[in-house]
Formats: sequence, structure tokens, C-alpha cells
Amino acid sequence: MSEEMYNVGKIVNTHGIKGEVKVVRITDFDERFETGSRLYWSDGQGSPIALTVDGHRRHKNFDLLHFSGYDTLNDAEDLKNGVLQVRGEQLAPLEEGEFYYHEIIGCEVYTTNGEFLGKIKEILSPGANDVWVTSRKGEKDLLIPYIEEIVKTIEVDQKRVTIEPMEGLLDQ
Repeated sequence: MSEEMYNVGKIVNTHGIKGEVKVVRITDFDERFETGSRLYWSDGQGSPIALTVDGHRRHKNFDLLHFSGYDTLNDAEDLKNGVLQVRGEQLAPLEEGEFYYHEIIGCEVYTTNGEFLGKIKEILSPGANDVWVTSRKGEKDLLIPYIEEIVKTIEVDQKRVTIEPMEGLLDQ
């Protein structure tokens, strides 16, 4: 039985000539990318490859990572378009009211009146609060800010989120 793996970043490109890669993060946990961290690289084919972070810095909206043993542009080139993952056992217990992205993605969104709005397909972290991208049938995606005034209940076991839309939210 293969162990559950959870995505924490996507390698979108190489950076410079010393083997750094540009990563779009899919995690709120900064420590995932700390020097010495163990990550697993996967392209969806074959077994994940274990990597050890030996360099990390932020650049614009990206994380730049360097992995032990990947010291040239050519080494890093092979990692492009792969996903960085952690093992299920590396997930830390969360505080009450905190959730992992993989628990939220796939949840169905309803209003407090019971109206079905759509399914959460992605989470953006543009700044002060996360934004949940919700796909709606025949309409543009709905962007729901994850703030107390809007998100009323999260039932991960039922994959259900209830929101109280503020004025204009549903008119996107």
C-alpha cells in the first residue's frame, strides 16, 4: 500500500545556473522549505524522488529552492513541472479551526440558505487571507475570501462549507 502524499509546491521553472528552482507554494507552512527539510518530487509517473532542501529564499511571489546534489542548471532542468510533496506522517497536528489545503479542496460550497454554489478547486494565498476558488456550473469561478464574516462552517468529513455571502460576492 503506498503512503498518502500531499502536495506542498509546484516547480514552475529553473532559476539561474546553480540549480535553483522556482516554486509556487501550496502550503501555509513555511517550515516545509527550510534547509534540511525532506521533500518528495513527483511528475505523476513512477515513484517519488526524495530531495533534501539545502537552500531557500523568497523572490517576488515565489520560493526559490536548492536541493542537495542539484548544483547545475541541467540538474535542476529535470525537476521542472514536477510537484513537491510531503508524506502523510510529516503532517503536523493542527489547532482547532485550522485545516490543510487538501481538506478544503473538493468541498462543496453552500450559502446559509442552503443554495449550492459550487466546488472549491484551488486555494490562493495572495496576502492577508486565503481565497478559495470555487468552480460554478456555467458561470465564472467564484472567489471566496476565507474570513470569519463569510465562512460560517467547515465540515471536512462531509466535504461541505457554508458561507454567508456579503453583498456583491455572488455577482463576480
